[in-house]
Amino acid sequence: MTTRSIRFRLIAWYAGLLTGVFMLLGVLMYFDLKSFLESTLRDTQARRARQIADTLVTRVHQTGEGYVAAEIKDLYEPEVNDRFIRVTRADGSIVYVSGIPNDQSFDPTQLPPLASSRKEFSQKVRLPGNTTLLIAVLNYQTPEGVRYLIEVGAPFDPVETMLNHLSLQLTLGLPIAVLIAIGGGYLLVGRALAPVDQIARKAEQITQHSLSERLPVARTADELERLSLSLNHMIGRLQDAFLNSKRFVADASHELRTPLTVVRAELESMSANRDLAPEFRETIGSVLEEVERLARIVEQLFALSRLDAGESQAEWVKFDLAELVTTTADQMSLLAEDKGISVSCDAAQPVLVDGDRSRLKQVVVNLLDNAIKYTPEKGRIQLRVASLNGHAVLEVSDNGIGIPAEALPHVFERFFRVDKARTRDPEGAGLGLSIVKSICTAHGSVVEVESNGVGSRFRVKLPIARANKFP
Repeated sequence: MTTRSIRFRLIAWYAGLLTGVFMLLGVLMYFDLKSFLESTLRDTQARRARQIADTLVTRVHQTGEGYVAAEIKDLYEPEVNDRFIRVTRADGSIVYVSGIPNDQSFDPTQLPPLASSRKEFSQKVRLPGNTTLLIAVLNYQTPEGVRYLIEVGAPFDPVETMLNHLSLQLTLGLPIAVLIAIGGGYLLVGRALAPVDQIARKAEQITQHSLSERLPVARTADELERLSLSLNHMIGRLQDAFLNSKRFVADASHELRTPLTVVRAELESMSANRDLAPEFRETIGSVLEEVERLARIVEQLFALSRLDAGESQAEWVKFDLAELVTTTADQMSLLAEDKGISVSCDAAQPVLVDGDRSRLKQVVVNLLDNAIKYTPEKGRIQLRVASLNGHAVLEVSDNGIGIPAEALPHVFERFFRVDKARTRDPEGAGLGLSIVKSICTAHGSVVEVESNGVGSRFRVKLPIARANKFP
């Protein structure tokens, strides 16, 4: 999966969006909880300070300061509850101060008075030992006009501990959430793109022999469904055009055979006339050669049209490919001997295949004829037949002029010729390898070509027969 693929971009966008949402929610949750806990603790201490002022300090002239101190100690028990309470006079003298709490978290004597002109405020104070107190301060004046400073505090450390735990959970949970988001995004994108994969796989299976098939249509009422329908309409138009093209080639090649036969017969009859002048006889011979060349092209086109119609699948038998290659090479050895080319055939072991014997012989003939044409005098051609990984492999290699790298992908196309490399065959029409390709396709086989600039190697892979023995 590349970074430019739609799948990667959708997953990245989905995971990035969820990650951003999770981070935003985590930050909002952290600060919202922090604000809530801090304000709750602050309000609690302020309410307790006002309660002390309204219930005890306001009657200090009646009960005395000793009574106020004793009541604070009995009612609020700051040491037991790990709280801090201090009541001081306006001159700074202390009426009451709580002792060291049971958890030993702080020493109240180390906390200086938090005097201020404001009537009521709160403040965080950091004490030695890294203990933080949140203290609510109340400047209170009794009905008699006596001022007291009431300070009520509680440790802020539990709040910070809770926030630290939340921060740790968010830090550890975010990667897990991101992984879940990526996994979920991968599954969702995979399900969303599954119809595209089905369309791609089906499109790979459609060839010129199966244009009647259509791509699956995802009934999603969106762009994907419209794309499938449009592609199916396009395949239908291609099918019509291809059928018309095949029909034209078949009809044209069939109709041309008769007039060419008549023309050839007339020319041969004329050339047999002894009264013709030598120059006319040469002209007739030249025209007859062109007629023969045209007749071969028509026969090749006719063969292609029959292959396109599936004619080769009607006469399948099981036979020994090694024996076929050996006999065909012997039959064509005279053509190679005329150029002094040595032809060797390595086909000692029987290799059984199912197919049309005459058509596969045509494959051997075309490949061997192709090698003879483009191999210089005193060259070498080697044929090899073997069984490899459940396939019958036929190789035809030569040390001829080779094929340019840019031409290799096109050598099996109809009427394709490499001008610079193929000038030795002025009579060729570029249909021989196309016929080889069509026969191999009809037999469910693969034909490949290799060339490094000097020599060529054609390799045909056929499915081997089910029972590797003679019937």
